Amino acid sequence: MKVTDLPKYWEQEKQPVERSHDYNLRLPLEDAARIAALAELYPDRTESDILNDMIGAALDDLVRQSPLKDKLTNTKDGQ
Repeated sequence: MKVTDLPKYWEQEKQPVERSHDYNLRLPLEDAARIAALAELYPDRTESDILNDMIGAALDDLVRQSPLKDKLTNTKDGQ
């Protein structure tokens, strides 16, 4: 999925997703405000949902478009 596809995705019914790792992020205040605003625009999505989707879409973009493609593709398969 592309980052630009996320708003349409967030408008769809939320599907359950298994999450097996926790991360602690420290965001700049402006970015945190943007995440909060997105969560208000899409009330079915939590701030964590928004962040998870954005990170996943960014990783998908890296796999599709960068010299890291082979390394990231192999990492995903090895989990």
